[in-house]
Amino acid sequence: MIIAGAVVQGTGHLAAGLGCQDAFKAVDLGATAVLAVADGAGGRERSALGAHIAVDTACRVLAEDIPDADDPPEVWTRWTVAGGARVVADYLRAVEGVLKATAPSEPVEAGALAATMVAAVVRPPWAAFVSVGDCFGTVLTRGPAGTGNAQREGERCHLVLPPPAPGTPGPVFLSSPGAALRVRTFVVWEPELSGVVLATDGCAALTLDHPSARELPPQAGPLPSERFFCGLAATLRANGGDAAPLRALLSGPQAARTGDDLTVLCALTEGS
Repeated sequence: MIIAGAVVQGTGHLAAGLGCQDAFKAVDLGATAVLAVADGAGGRERSALGAHIAVDTACRVLAEDIPDADDPPEVWTRWTVAGGARVVADYLRAVEGVLKATAPSEPVEAGALAATMVAAVVRPPWAAFVSVGDCFGTVLTRGPAGTGNAQREGERCHLVLPPPAPGTPGPVFLSSPGAALRVRTFVVWEPELSGVVLATDGCAALTLDHPSARELPPQAGPLPSERFFCGLAATLRANGGDAAPLRALLSGPQAARTGDDLTVLCALTEGS
């Protein structure tokens, strides 16, 4: 499996003298990959550390006792739900330990390390997702598209975990009260699964298309950009997973307009 990721500091953060508050981590288990990206809450003093704790925790927890590829859906669903609960609990314990060690005489305030996070376990034909907050996820598939003479082979992208719609309440953080009850977990079984891509919310403008781009009504919601996702997958397979082209995409002028930190992490099956 090809695993590649990149994080680029946002131009707005750079101009304000803020460090990058995103983080990502991946665990390569051969035919299986565990991915996690996190976005530290802007304005929180130690949110960058919180983001790193989040991805470390998610990868450690979700790399344990992964179901087999031929296990039934109920096994994958139970395992994913339990994993999501453990990620939140272990994150809070880790944050509390850090705060007590660095400021033992002060009240513990986990919100100082607030972060959103999405993680995925990719074991084709399964992809299991755990999410808290506004990061998003896309699945890639291979197979025939269309019917009759229009049928063609190709890779397609599917936004399975969209970012929140504009105007919705602010994101939930791993440190938010009741976060354990607001974890989103789900599994995807897809025999044509060819990849999973995770991204922080700053990447939305770069990687998602408005539905009008495909002559669809606004209520269709954001759509994954085939140019970005399928083009990126083809490039990474061709170069063996060198993340330099991904980093260049996240550093380009279109990405810079968001001002936010940008992080993309993917796992792709090999082959053309």
